[in-house]
Amino acid sequence: MSNFLSAPINLAATLQSGQVFHWHQEPDASWSGLIDKMPARVSEKDRRLIIQKGDPETIAKHFALDHPLEKIVAAFPKDAMSQAALRSCQDIRIMRQPRWECTATFITSSMKQVAHIRSMSLAIRERFGQSVEGSKISAYPSFETLAASSAAALRDCGLGYRAENLLKTARILAEGGLDLDSLAKQKNPLLRQSLTKLPGVGVKVANCILLFAYERLDAVPIDTWIHRILLAMRGGRDGTATELARYARRRLGPYAGYVQQYLFHHARSLKKSISPPSP
Repeated sequence: MSNFLSAPINLAATLQSGQVFHWHQEPDASWSGLIDKMPARVSEKDRRLIIQKGDPETIAKHFALDHPLEKIVAAFPKDAMSQAALRSCQDIRIMRQPRWECTATFITSSMKQVAHIRSMSLAIRERFGQSVEGSKISAYPSFETLAASSAAALRDCGLGYRAENLLKTARILAEGGLDLDSLAKQKNPLLRQSLTKLPGVGVKVANCILLFAYERLDAVPIDTWIHRILLAMRGGRDGTATELARYARRRLGPYAGYVQQYLFHHARSLKKSISPPSP
C-alpha cells in the first residue's frame, strides 16, 4: 500500500465535523492525531489522503475509505436542504472510532459545543492518558484507569456534572457489567437500549456511539442542530424524540447517519440556525 490513498475524502471537514476531537492541524496544513495508541499524520491533495506517519491499513480503516461514497451520495434525499449540504460537504466520511474512546467522549459531550468537548477530551488525555512516543498528545485513558480515578479529578478536567457519569460508566465496564465489543453483535434497537443503560448515555449519545463506534450508518443523533433541521423538513411540526428519530430514518434514507452528518456540518459552517418556515 502506498502513502497515497485513492479513495476520495474531504479531510479537514471530516476531522472538524464533530466526530473526533483530538486531531490538530500542523503549520504545513497536515493533520496529526492518534488512532488508539498509534501516532498518525495525514494530509490531503486533490481530495486524496496522503500518509506522512502511521500504518496505511490502520489509517484507511479509521477514515473508512472503504465506505461506498458514490452509492451513499446517490441515496441522499433530493430536497434542497440535503442537496445543499451534499454540495458543501462533499466527501466527508463517517470515521470508525475505538468503542470505549467514542463512548467516553460522547458522554462528556452532553450540552456542550464542539470546542468544549475537545477541551475536555484533551484535558482527560493529559491528566490520565499514557504518553505516546512521536505524539504531542497522550492516548485516551482506558476505562480501568478512569475507574480508579475520582469525580473530583474528572471535574478538574472541566467535565462538571458529566464527571459522575463518566466515572460510573468506567466502573461498570471495569467490573465487567457490560462489554462494549460483545454489543457489536446486537441489532440497532437492542444495541441502543443496551448503551442507554450506561450513566450519561441517553438516546442521542447512544446514536452517536452507534454511528461512530459501531458503524450503524442509518443511526441519526438528534442534537439541537438536527432537531431544527428536522422541524424545517416537517414544516414546523415537532414531535417526541422517538417520533423524530423514526421520521429521520425514513426521511433521510438508508445512509441517514451520513446525511445527518452532512446536514450538521453544513449548518454549523453557515453559523446560523435552521428555522422552521412560518405558518
